[in-house]
Amino acid sequence: MKKLFAKDQKNRQIVKKLELKNFVLKQISINSNFSRTTQWNALSKLSSLTKRKSKTVLSNRCVKTINKKTFHKFTNFSRTVFLKLVKSGYISGMRKSSW
Repeated sequence: MKKLFAKDQKNRQIVKKLELKNFVLKQISINSNFSRTTQWNALSKLSSLTKRKSKTVLSNRCVKTINKKTFHKFTNFSRTVFLKLVKSGYISGMRKSSW
């Protein structure tokens, strides 16, 4: 589990670091005000980047159990961990009818 968490954190750092570069290259390749050679060069640089560095590789995982199947986006916990936290009273204001 620790390896999965470390790998996920490393991937997130790489994507965060290269997100602006990907955005700029994509906009240059789409924009018709640039010359064709500039657009082509931007497109080739964009395609040369590995797929591991793209945003779609990232998957949301539970903070506690590293589970990615039953993940709630607004709580960052899986369904089972969320229910345990609500039942134990760590999340105030939640009742069974609320979830």
